[in-house]
Amino acid sequence: MRKAPAESRGFLLRGFDQTRGSVSVLVRPSIAADIPGIAAIYGHAVLYGAASFEIDQPSVAEMTRRRDAILAGGYPYLVAERAGAVAGYAYAAAYRTRPAYRFTVEDSVYVAPEAQGKGVGQALLAALIQACEARDFRLMVAVIGDRASLGSIRLHEKLGFVPVGVLEPVGYKHGRWLASVLMQRPLGPGGSLPPADQPAEA
Repeated sequence: MRKAPAESRGFLLRGFDQTRGSVSVLVRPSIAADIPGIAAIYGHAVLYGAASFEIDQPSVAEMTRRRDAILAGGYPYLVAERAGAVAGYAYAAAYRTRPAYRFTVEDSVYVAPEAQGKGVGQALLAALIQACEARDFRLMVAVIGDRASLGSIRLHEKLGFVPVGVLEPVGYKHGRWLASVLMQRPLGPGGSLPPADQPAEA
């Protein structure tokens, strides 16, 4: 299991504040009490959107199991608080399970409908990037459901992601075919240096 170094844990414990207008957004590590709010946000995305290719809304128990698995793997799982409520969440997970992929992560960012356009997604993704860099991950991949997800595409562009491809037609939901937009961003030194625990080639 990959653990965050002390400085990363300190950053996460302090949180990440961003003020948009008169309401502050606090990004912090998720706790068990956040899961009902997380499940509600994700459930809305599943039922009414194309960001997730799931069809059926997962239960709170299933969302708990998924979060536990992500944390057990040493990945960050964050929430955004706005006006005292969970306004969004973000996490990183393994991009692929084969060992050579272990320095690459895939991000997920979900924001409550009423909190969209208020800086929540940007605060979450910025904090997630920092948390992953502190763990010596080297590449973050975004798999964005649907070409029409312009808000998500622009958010990732703003945080330094570049488009690298489109898969289509790769999903079918809400009576139509969907594409997946692929974007990526280097973390820390990216591929310019070997990982800290790996020797460079002779």
